[in-house]
Amino acid sequence: MRALSYLSFALLLAGWLTATSSAAPPPGATQGDDTDVAFVQASATIRVHARRETVWALLTSCRAALELVPGLKECQVLDTAPDGSWQLIRQVMDYSWYVPKLTYVLRDTYAYPARILIERDSGDMRTLKASWDLEADGEYTLLRYSLEITPGFWVPRWLVRIALKHDLPKTLRTFRARAESSVGPPK
Repeated sequence: MRALSYLSFALLLAGWLTATSSAAPPPGATQGDDTDVAFVQASATIRVHARRETVWALLTSCRAALELVPGLKECQVLDTAPDGSWQLIRQVMDYSWYVPKLTYVLRDTYAYPARILIERDSGDMRTLKASWDLEADGEYTLLRYSLEITPGFWVPRWLVRIALKHDLPKTLRTFRARAESSVGPPK
């Protein structure tokens, strides 16, 4: 069963928590001090000692997401294209007492095994666009992530920075360890 990966949401949260963006916000979004709802762009790249197929399976698993994403309480596939090229996925995130509970539906579009595009369909985010690009590198996968997001509510940026500094590196390490453990120890 395919779903937005736990790492994808962690990076989504990281972008949501990030303080600044160098790009101009989309229409209706603002950027500035902590009183504004910020338009955020984020990106990350990691190298995982596992083949693309293994990484893909984790990125598209609701079960993995529920096990590995801090605060993810529900992950449910609502609809799937007959050819498997897209899915609508409902997630409920209850991250912490200081962040509102989030419920949203995402449309994940798949180009197996190279790319996953993610867009907000409905829910508590104002805007959300993200992508995963998986590049084969022998026994490794180079995994690139990009994100554009505008939260649907105000959150102090300093609070987001604290959560980001703590959770993002931990989540990336956990994802890498999980992917690598499914193929055995690195050589």
